[in-house]
Amino acid sequence: MTKRLSYAVRRLDQCHNIADFRELAKRRLPFPVFHYIDGAADDEATKDRNTAAFEEVDLVPRVLAGVADIDMSVTVLGRTTPLPLMLSPTALQRLFHWQGERAVAAVAEKFGLWFGVSSLSSVSIEEVGANYAGPKMLQYYYHKDRGLNAALVERARAANFDAITLTVDTIVSGNRERCKRTGFTTPPKFTPASFLSYATHPAWALNFLFREKFDLPNLSTHVQAGSGKAISIQDYFNEMLDPSMDWQAAEDLRNQWGGKFCLKGIMSVEDARRAADMGVDAIMVSNHGGRQLDGSRAPFDQLDEIVQAVGDRIEVILDGGVRRGSHVLKALATGAKAVSGGRLYLYALAAAGQPGVDRAVGLLAAEIERGMKLMGVNRVDQLTPTCLRSRR
Repeated sequence: MTKRLSYAVRRLDQCHNIADFRELAKRRLPFPVFHYIDGAADDEATKDRNTAAFEEVDLVPRVLAGVADIDMSVTVLGRTTPLPLMLSPTALQRLFHWQGERAVAAVAEKFGLWFGVSSLSSVSIEEVGANYAGPKMLQYYYHKDRGLNAALVERARAANFDAITLTVDTIVSGNRERCKRTGFTTPPKFTPASFLSYATHPAWALNFLFREKFDLPNLSTHVQAGSGKAISIQDYFNEMLDPSMDWQAAEDLRNQWGGKFCLKGIMSVEDARRAADMGVDAIMVSNHGGRQLDGSRAPFDQLDEIVQAVGDRIEVILDGGVRRGSHVLKALATGAKAVSGGRLYLYALAAAGQPGVDRAVGLLAAEIERGMKLMGVNRVDQLTPTCLRSRR
């Protein structure tokens, strides 16, 4: 992991990278909520590896390239965006800041980025579709409740979403020990162990208690967990999601949707080939931020062989571990069509709401542009494997 100087971050203007937003979020959130964002499965080795993997290769810059004009745009899932960056779908965002998905959607619209809306979002599919322009995907969890599954597709279609992304790595929940230790549920339960942390973060507590009631509106018409019943995410996945989901179920969903379709959570070459054979438009190489199978490979570790196997047939998106613009450049040079991340904006959301997300995305955009200039490239497609050297 990249070393960084240790210093106190107490204000938004002191945040100059994603690690700074993490520190500010830790200060501003009750500890059960912070550790839900920050935590992962078991020993969290895979979560740490997701970022550390980028250090295994070095960028090799060219010079005297004439880089006054830089084009950072890419076309992903049929939509051209100004940056090769996507904001991954993440659940429960109004727990982290009262603005929640509204803040993230507004920033995505400003920068023209893909915005992923979770099935477990705290703002409805309809509201996001009606109020925010720009490309939007529904991150789809495959539930045991077939009525809920069908309703999610129809709601995304009616709201003019651009794509559905089926998450394929959550047939059961990972072992999230931090959440077990803190007793985190959604919505939060105030326990003797956690009460002091909530009480010493009054801004968060007052917003949670006195603004609009927390809900999971995409679920509330079908399952009790969407209507205010406290439940852990682990219990939700284990009780509500269907472990019998298979390739036929994925193909049936793609056919039912009929639009741009992506699989999120592909980590093996064999599965990537099968996805391409099925005719999906894109795959996200992802291990769910290290929150599922600890000890699994990092997405960047797997990216090259997956691109070599299917990159000429489907779009390959790297998801996970991204904290710097240089990470984006390395993924693109390896062959990713774009790069996606969740914690990179969740820390900023928790730290300062919409201004925080805006600053975080702006800093990453500046890092990508500066990095391209220092690499001597004018366009994203000029980032190729010749720009990289492995340290091994």
